[in-house]
Amino acid sequence: MPNQTIQTTTYIDPFLDVAFKRLFATDESKPILIGFLNELYKGKKYITEIQFGKNEYHGEIKEEGGVVFDIVCTDADGSRFIIEVQTGYQKYFKERALYYTSRAISEQSPKGKIKGWAYNISEVYLLAFLENFNLPDTPRYEYLQDICLANRHTGKIFYDKLSFIFIEMLNFVKKPHELHTELDKWLYALKHLTEFKQRPAYLSGPEFDQFFALAKYANLTKEERDMYNTSLKQKWDSKNVLDYAVEEAKHKKAVEIARQMLSDNLPIDQIIKYTKLSKEEIQALQK
Repeated sequence: MPNQTIQTTTYIDPFLDVAFKRLFATDESKPILIGFLNELYKGKKYITEIQFGKNEYHGEIKEEGGVVFDIVCTDADGSRFIIEVQTGYQKYFKERALYYTSRAISEQSPKGKIKGWAYNISEVYLLAFLENFNLPDTPRYEYLQDICLANRHTGKIFYDKLSFIFIEMLNFVKKPHELHTELDKWLYALKHLTEFKQRPAYLSGPEFDQFFALAKYANLTKEERDMYNTSLKQKWDSKNVLDYAVEEAKHKKAVEIARQMLSDNLPIDQIIKYTKLSKEEIQALQK
């Protein structure tokens, strides 16, 4: 896309594939990812080192609805992390999460040596950022779901080597004065990154130093800017298509309601009030 001048913010959109991986999936950004994961799993796990692995799932999941991209990494004790961003609603999101974590478990089996292996399974963690949608039945005040296998009756954890954390960014609505933990600050930084003209003073520390340096659009190379702007344009185009589809669906529903109200001989003024259709649109339905 030659001569494009799309970028209009100081910092890049972290929920674009190229941006997310710049911020969390390079050797340079390892301290950022380690710092974030240690805040997320505080009291459960402490990570000192990670190695990025080959992502074998990206080609399979990108066609399944919404836009999905992910990072696969392993820490020093062999625990596996699948970190993904889902930018749009997917009907079978939970089932897919189970499927790919199950694969991460089954792939640990050494071929032909099951007996000696004794099912010594390393921990598997899935972390999913949900950018523009909510899971069904999630309360609007709940932005972080920490899921594990537990006894339905007692609540006691049955198995602690498989973990799912779903972060619903739409539900994270804290203001700067409400950021009481480092995790709060990380989520606020991710959600509002493109709104900042400069780095806020309350987002301080060496990991945030590095995060904001990598996130600054001016620090991208020309090639990185071209890739970023292409990805950003695709995101805008997809949003426009989705917004149009939503408006079309609303209009279609309004027309259906108007037809029913007309068949019940209700006055046009009342139909306008409840459907938001124009007088001309309603009169056209009478013909």
